[in-house]
Amino acid sequence: MDSLREREDHQELNIGIDGNLNIDNLVDDKVKFNFDIEKDSNGTVLGREEQLGDKDMAPMAGNSIHRSSSRPQLDLSGAAIQGNFEEKDPTILLPNQSDDISHLALDIGGSLIKLVYFSRHENHPFNDRRRKIIKARLGIINFNRRSFPILGGRLHFVKFETSKINECLDFIYSKQLHRGGMDSRSWQSEGPNTENTVIKATGGGAYKFADLFKERLGISIEKEDEMNCLVSGANFLLKAIRHEAFTHMEGRKEFVQIDSNDLFPYLLVNIGSGVSIIKVDGDGVFERVSGTNVGGGTYWGLGKLLTKCKSFDELLELSQRGDNRTIDMLVGDIYGGMDYSKIGLSASTIASSFGKTISENKEIEDYRPEDISLSLLRMISYNIGQISYLNALRFGLKRIFFGGFFIRGHAYTMDTISFAVHFWSKGQAQAMFLRHEGFLGALGAFLSYEKHGLDDLMVHQFVERFPMGAPYIGGNVHGPPLGDLNEKISWMEKFVLKGTEITAPVPMLPPGTTGLGGFEVPSSKGDSLRPDASKLNVGVLHLVPSLEVFPLLADPKIYEPNTIDLSDHGELEYWFTVLSEHMSDLVDKAVASEGGTDDAKRRGDAFARAFSAHLARLMEEPAAYGKLGLANLLELREECLREFHFHDAYRSIKQRENEASLAVLPDLLMELDGMNEESRLLTLIEGVLAANIFDWGSRACVDLYHKGTIIEIYRMSRDKMQRPWRVDDFDIFKERMFGSAEKKPHKYKRALLFVDNSGADVVLGMLPLARELLRRGTEVVLVANSLPALNDVTAMELPEIVAEAAKHCDILRGAAEAGGLLVDAMINIQDSPRESSLSVPLMVVENGCGSPCIDLRQVSSELAAAAKDADLVVLEGMGRALHTNFNAKFKCDALKLAMVKNQRLAAKLINGNIYDCVCRFEPAS
Repeated sequence: MDSLREREDHQELNIGIDGNLNIDNLVDDKVKFNFDIEKDSNGTVLGREEQLGDKDMAPMAGNSIHRSSSRPQLDLSGAAIQGNFEEKDPTILLPNQSDDISHLALDIGGSLIKLVYFSRHENHPFNDRRRKIIKARLGIINFNRRSFPILGGRLHFVKFETSKINECLDFIYSKQLHRGGMDSRSWQSEGPNTENTVIKATGGGAYKFADLFKERLGISIEKEDEMNCLVSGANFLLKAIRHEAFTHMEGRKEFVQIDSNDLFPYLLVNIGSGVSIIKVDGDGVFERVSGTNVGGGTYWGLGKLLTKCKSFDELLELSQRGDNRTIDMLVGDIYGGMDYSKIGLSASTIASSFGKTISENKEIEDYRPEDISLSLLRMISYNIGQISYLNALRFGLKRIFFGGFFIRGHAYTMDTISFAVHFWSKGQAQAMFLRHEGFLGALGAFLSYEKHGLDDLMVHQFVERFPMGAPYIGGNVHGPPLGDLNEKISWMEKFVLKGTEITAPVPMLPPGTTGLGGFEVPSSKGDSLRPDASKLNVGVLHLVPSLEVFPLLADPKIYEPNTIDLSDHGELEYWFTVLSEHMSDLVDKAVASEGGTDDAKRRGDAFARAFSAHLARLMEEPAAYGKLGLANLLELREECLREFHFHDAYRSIKQRENEASLAVLPDLLMELDGMNEESRLLTLIEGVLAANIFDWGSRACVDLYHKGTIIEIYRMSRDKMQRPWRVDDFDIFKERMFGSAEKKPHKYKRALLFVDNSGADVVLGMLPLARELLRRGTEVVLVANSLPALNDVTAMELPEIVAEAAKHCDILRGAAEAGGLLVDAMINIQDSPRESSLSVPLMVVENGCGSPCIDLRQVSSELAAAAKDADLVVLEGMGRALHTNFNAKFKCDALKLAMVKNQRLAAKLINGNIYDCVCRFEPAS
């Protein structure tokens, strides 16, 4: 440890991946700490100076998150690395830690065991000295790092049949969840003692199987009240997860955004083996008002007797091929095929479930199992819907939420329940379903660990991701993606072969386990690679407490980032085609970025298979992953790339384009300096629009690259800037800047410039615009991606670009020094006579995402802090200004600049053509 402390930033050691913690200021055991995990691309541990006193533990002013000071904190006194800290994932010993940080909770029902477990995030490095300067400039206290143990990670959802509890125990043991989630490579070695480990659980099995958990895993089960857990889990999901609830009528899903301030009261109907009906009036305030013993257990039990099915899922899949008219007596059967319109009954309404069998001289063997299964499903679902509505009527409730694994995202079940509620309420009440329907109890048990501090996290602090297995598993709930990259690739190569039967369990785990790893064994055959297409997938919930709502949105409640509606099948098909056609070029770039090795080629092929499967899944069932926008689709692609360890597919291209653009920047700045202010402003806006032509995400632009150099294309683009542009508010913006006979010039205090692509786009377009604002006394914050996406510039890359540009410009140099961007740079120019302290700062912050688009409901805490004093937002590029946020309204002035590089988007959004320009200026709302 002594050698480590000789490093310049020695006071925090950040280590490892999921399950490992870092060590802050080991010297002083009286200081309270928060945690992060950082390594550079070579796996080297990164340092950070982050000593936190008691004053730093308080939330920022205006923050909606409030933490109890009584929450247990990790005790890092005496902490040390066990073994060589140069190892990738060294073990950290916390000798004085008394409170375990639990990673697991269960709901053990009569039919199914549901698990919710947590794993830690890998965080991404950021230069710490720069962050300290930005922190001071923006007045950020502790970067909004919360005073509770879970600072970022993932919530995973897994289920097992209760009859296969040993497989569940094997799964827990293989991932070492009962020991805090140890790394899979060390699970077979001697681990920590579990003698005093306590795991929260609910459901009847928490009592029934307590001894088995003790015997097999050495852990104790602490029982939590089932109703408490159900309500707690439902409240959490409805408040914290965007588009958790949806309606389902006649096969059509509609996602519903619930206002957390207008959530209560509601009726919660949990359909497990039996049915509980609960009136929920608030957090922890509820009453079980009714129930029925006719539920999922009834369906499975009778179905097993009548059809000989071996599992619930088999019975459910059987119903999809059924025709209940052969068994059920319908209104039309009684009235000669006619409706009974006087009382509102159609001929197809069921008059008597199984009623037709009374008058037929048949044995059970004479009826198709498929028809029996469907008739049984309709009978039980309809009655649950009717009973639920009658209870809602008792209390005057309009909203009814249905949960429990009886539903399982099954279209026919949901339609039947919805029909019953709609029919009996005459359309006044609404049946709504939950995407995490079966995990209410397990999630509630997880939340009962007070130390987790999840109870008051907000919707913007969760991001749902769908790992590579999602399209193959269909609607079945699954665990995390494979931990080992080679296992991921092997899984894709071995099991994802269209037209073959998939029988092998996936993924593979160390010997001695079931090998399930959270995925279910696919049972589909032939051309179909997954079961029931009507099911909803449940992804992995990423907890990112540092995400916040962009404070300059005029009204966050009505803000919708996406301008493209992918619920339109034609629109969906078009964009899927675009992404598919771009796939081979993207794979080539990704493989080249990794040196073109055989390993990179295998990963590239696996990525192409995985993302193609996502596209095919979503084409078949667009709502499978929740409400989908183009921004979500593009982000899914980037996540898929990262899952196969392509962290920056355009790295070498970006570097080459940056160098070429920086070489001609001095001449451009000299040209600009020779103009008067008004001419210069027009030239700068033209320059931004011209430079935005460089976009490797656009097929039209990729074709352009073969016709000339970057600078030639930039000059050509600038020369063709003919006004008026398709959207041309430049004169309004100019008047705002320079004033008029009636209005005074406006001096902006701080401008947020959301930058787009590397190379000419940022160097020749946005940096000169930033320089002009700095010249006029405006603080400038360059907002860039946290993670790479296509050729977009990142917040990690921008400081180096600015440092190079500052070699040729005193304005940029002084502002960059004031903003902390030159702390590591070697600037080979004479010292400027101007004191940098007199310069307004040029700063760089990350936006919190890794996509070509941006959802301003989820931005980084540092961007939120920078926005609080900003009075101008500049959104540049198709992804940020057109695909998303074209219709966004802000509390401050907003300038949206982009060149349109997609003909379909041009036609739909601005009634224009490819290469049309958008300069949209909107004064403060």
